[in-house]
Amino acid sequence: MNKSNFGIILLFHSMLILANAQDWANLNRYSEENAALKFPIKGEQRVVFMGNSITDSWIKFHPEYFEDHSYIDRGISGQTTPQMLLRFRADVIDLKPVVVIILAGTNDIAGNTGPMTLEMIRDNIISMAELARVNGVKVILASVLPAIEYPWKQGMDPANKIPALNKLLQKYALQEGIIYLDYYTAMVNKQSGLKTDLTYDGVHPNRAGYDLMEHLAEKALQVAFAAP
Repeated sequence: MNKSNFGIILLFHSMLILANAQDWANLNRYSEENAALKFPIKGEQRVVFMGNSITDSWIKFHPEYFEDHSYIDRGISGQTTPQMLLRFRADVIDLKPVVVIILAGTNDIAGNTGPMTLEMIRDNIISMAELARVNGVKVILASVLPAIEYPWKQGMDPANKIPALNKLLQKYALQEGIIYLDYYTAMVNKQSGLKTDLTYDGVHPNRAGYDLMEHLAEKALQVAFAAP
């Protein structure tokens, strides 16, 4: 390969990296769907599910759950809370939901976008909750699902960090009168991991896992819908 061709290849790769960096929060992922979404009609109980791959895969495992309700899936695989915070207005507030369910934090613990303390994760989630509330959107804060290890990033100690983060989230929810959706307690095994019958890889739910999550989410949503 001559120097000219090598230089072109390096330039091409640099352009790709720059293009990805320019949409670090992946705002383009749902831009067309958001633009096509109609304004909610009177009495519509629209809900946005905001999250990472666990939310992103939910609609793939059980699309009827979203189609049979006015539920909108806005999960993006691999995302961390700072990325979600950047796209929160476009993917949640601008869609005019009655309620948002925020499920986030496990990828932060995995270090997907760099080192994060539990307090930093909590604060990003709090910022999303505050944005929602000031715009008249009711908030449901979901606990992070249990995990013993991340298949893509070993040694991050999620078995201990996840319950610690959940305690911070639950404390904030209690202080602010926000509904806390506790997936963790219903899905954890004795080793602080995800029950084997509810997952296919120790991190992400299978259909049985999503069935349980839907049952718990519906209970929380009924409380949110009934609240003034």
